[in-house]
Amino acid sequence: MAWTTPRQDPDRSRRRLQLLAELAGARAVRQRNRPQRLRTERLRQLIATRRRVAG
Repeated sequence: MAWTTPRQDPDRSRRRLQLLAELAGARAVRQRNRPQRLRTERLRQLIATRRRVAG
């Protein structure tokens, strides 16, 4: 018996592509914001270190 793949529903395929595009967009936004978050974290660490040294 040969294996055959059933044809996908066009609506299901379209929804899947739309979901993948939205996920890719969300990932891009997250990666864009990451450098700012790292900068903020480094600044907090520097402030905390300075307070420990000064205090």
